[in-house]
Amino acid sequence: MPQTIAFYPGSFDPLTNGHVNLVQRGLRMFDRVVVALAHNVNKQAMFTLDERKAMVEEVFAGDDRVGVHVFEGLMVKAALDLGATAVLRGLRGVADFEYEFQMATMNSLLVDQMETCFLMTEKSHFFVSSNLVREVASLGGDVAQLVPAPVLHALNRRYGR
Repeated sequence: MPQTIAFYPGSFDPLTNGHVNLVQRGLRMFDRVVVALAHNVNKQAMFTLDERKAMVEEVFAGDDRVGVHVFEGLMVKAALDLGATAVLRGLRGVADFEYEFQMATMNSLLVDQMETCFLMTEKSHFFVSSNLVREVASLGGDVAQLVPAPVLHALNRRYGR
């Protein structure tokens, strides 16, 4: 039987516990989840692609069902090239849904066999975003409950703590 692969794209700048939870829940439905780091020249990232990739690899080092991939260009093409049958996306609220629904519709127009699987963010992570984590960390706030240990170490190094 062929392996089912979910493609989970994002900037992951930085990876949060909400992202980790989504991957873990995705693994209940798919044989493999590929965390796909988007190279977006229009976004000013805190961490380089290499730094983000290394953090994701460290967080999921114990699970060979999780892959890490860097891509640029059309997300659905990258997903298709890796053999993914679905795109995995998290929803925190109605505003996320509107944007994600538009993207899913466009993606299915481009690649009709690519499904999008939406998972609601668990309530403990509902308010968390990478932007908020970066802002709180930059102002000296404690984000230890919001990010995995390797990300916390990277944030502390970035801010000289």
